[in-house]
Amino acid sequence: MHPLRILLVDDHALFRKGLAALLRARPGILVLGEAGDGREAVIQARKTCPDVILMDIEMPGCDGLEATRLIKEELPGTRIVMLTVSDDDRDLFEAIKAGAEGYVLKGAEPEELFDVLEALRRGEVRLSGAVASRILMELVKPTPERVDEEPDLSSLTPREVDVLQELVRGSTNREIGETLGIAENTVKIHLRNILQKLHLKNR
Repeated sequence: MHPLRILLVDDHALFRKGLAALLRARPGILVLGEAGDGREAVIQARKTCPDVILMDIEMPGCDGLEATRLIKEELPGTRIVMLTVSDDDRDLFEAIKAGAEGYVLKGAEPEELFDVLEALRRGEVRLSGAVASRILMELVKPTPERVDEEPDLSSLTPREVDVLQELVRGSTNREIGETLGIAENTVKIHLRNILQKLHLKNR
């Protein structure tokens, strides 16, 4: 298995060094380097072509959102995960629009970050639990323009909501079944019902 090559971007040197040490202790991960702001991140990304960039948002000069846009334009294959203290919904959705494939709060447990990284290694997108739940609520929240056509969560059973939350996290049918303690075929039935109730064509 090839190591996951990672670039760290954060304006706090102490946090960067601690994160680098944490990642280097994890098998299958190679820390390519560090950057202290968005401009330096763009330069380092050009030089190293990392698989993943762990990017802070609030940085002086060129912030993480702008750096993400610039890097994704030049290196669309590089995955960017925002690693930040900001739980502002505006930052979350701006990061996703800029091209970020992940958003993890700095208060998360290390295993939560490792889960996101391992999902990226497999070519999947997996958000941390708190972030996934907020995206889910935003997606199902009726807007004035769509209030007549979009159902709210009351149209789903409690088990269907459980399945949908796992789906938003990027879980496969088998993983959903293992997490919820139900058969994979039962998961498929729940998914079919969810798609029908939310008027969606596919997962």
